[in-house]
Amino acid sequence: MSNTETEGVRIKVKASYWPERSSPDNNQWAFTYSITIANEGPRAATLKARHWVITDANGRVEEVRGEGVVGKQPKLEAGNTFEYTSWAMLRTPFGTMSGEYLMERSDGARFEAKISEFVLTQPNALN
Repeated sequence: MSNTETEGVRIKVKASYWPERSSPDNNQWAFTYSITIANEGPRAATLKARHWVITDANGRVEEVRGEGVVGKQPKLEAGNTFEYTSWAMLRTPFGTMSGEYLMERSDGARFEAKISEFVLTQPNALN
């Protein structure tokens, strides 16, 4: 689980192993992650872009950048939340993700809302 606040924007992440989409015999482990973005500050903010750093157990790093999330650029007024679920594929049974969202205020000011590192792990992978 990850829980980080930047300039009033709190990002919580909960990750889970996705066995139905995984194929360990082919070195493919799938994980879902559910994200809640909450604007706890007094000013609106719009999520403009995302940047993810995905690292597998072999140290292989993949960076993913793009506009918005799940095809949307949600505007969060003060007190509002936005939730979505997405997924990632690793070549190892565990790894990590971290990143940031590029947020924009109504006056055009921008900042990066940090997403602290969270673990992707197949149950019993670390035993």
